Amino acid sequence: MSNPGHRTRPKQKCVNRARSHLRWPVQRAIASIKTWRVLRKASSSPARLTVITKAILTLELHR
Repeated sequence: MSNPGHRTRPKQKCVNRARSHLRWPVQRAIASIKTWRVLRKASSSPARLTVITKAILTLELHR
């Protein structure tokens, strides 16, 4: 937890930066997935939606 007036140590800053660099692509992907109309209107089983999501992500990565 962060404490107002508490200084973050250089080592912790480095750790936080590394976590941030790992986290931002995931957050961006989730935000992108939330905008896909096909998933909002889908009435398929969760297993089928997983396959659809993987296919869309693969296509997005190769765009």
